[in-house]
Amino acid sequence: MISVVTPLFNEELLVEELVQRISESLIKTGEPYEIICVDDGSTDNTLPLLLKRKEKIPQIKIISLSRNFGHQAAYTAGMVFAKGSYIALLDGDLQDPPELLSEFYNILKKEPIDLVTGRREKREEPIRKRLMIRVFHSIYKKTSGFQHVENEGNFCMMKKEVAQAVNSMKEKNRYIPGLRAFAGFKNFYFDYNRKERPKGENKMKFSQLVVLALDAIFSFSKWPIKLCLYLGLTGLVVVFIAFIYTLASKFLNLAPLGWSSTMISLYFLGAIQLTFLGVIGEYVYRIYKETQNRPHYFIKEIID
Repeated sequence: MISVVTPLFNEELLVEELVQRISESLIKTGEPYEIICVDDGSTDNTLPLLLKRKEKIPQIKIISLSRNFGHQAAYTAGMVFAKGSYIALLDGDLQDPPELLSEFYNILKKEPIDLVTGRREKREEPIRKRLMIRVFHSIYKKTSGFQHVENEGNFCMMKKEVAQAVNSMKEKNRYIPGLRAFAGFKNFYFDYNRKERPKGENKMKFSQLVVLALDAIFSFSKWPIKLCLYLGLTGLVVVFIAFIYTLASKFLNLAPLGWSSTMISLYFLGAIQLTFLGVIGEYVYRIYKETQNRPHYFIKEIID
């Protein structure tokens, strides 16, 4: 069986076309399949439209969450309940073409690999978003130690063993592409062009994208804390140079008048200390969230 997990939040304009295209793609494989639609607390007609479409496509399974828990939590819920030997992840905005699912499956069947990941060769998205994503992937690639994470997202198809490995990692601040890379299974990258959203508005706001990027960087990189160390060392060097300059000015009667040099030094050191405390605070908050051990999501209803 092939399982396709797709999270949905207020996607009434796209949901019927989405499940129809997924179904048509999976029929080509000749294998039994299920479409796991995770309703992530939608407040529009997404759920009623799914129920209506389920009458024609009985392979649809609906997992309705009690509220909006976020993109990554919805994926996690779908992966936990997926029954297939092959499990695919697909966003619900139709920017990633469902027609590629059958090609992913054929590659997995023929090649000695565990995972097929969609890699975005081109993006038909606003310039600001493309620029921000490029900067994030560049930083993440250099700081995480994963060499092949650039321009990849959630879109993939994996064997059940890979999904089980990802599900076994219980951290609360989840970034599934990072967890998938950390698991280390043999991967094949499939290049494709990511389309612009055909209808409706993007559900991931700019602030949410920033939070997701920070989750990825803090979860898979030690560079934020190293940056604090380097800033502290830089501050020591600057203070030492300022000390030598002050002594030389005193002995040569060139001591500057006023408090400008003192205030600049204080502001500089204060900025370094605040940066250090901010990063430490971020780590403490994330440790606190982990020790709370709250579930990633709560399920209101399963319609299967």
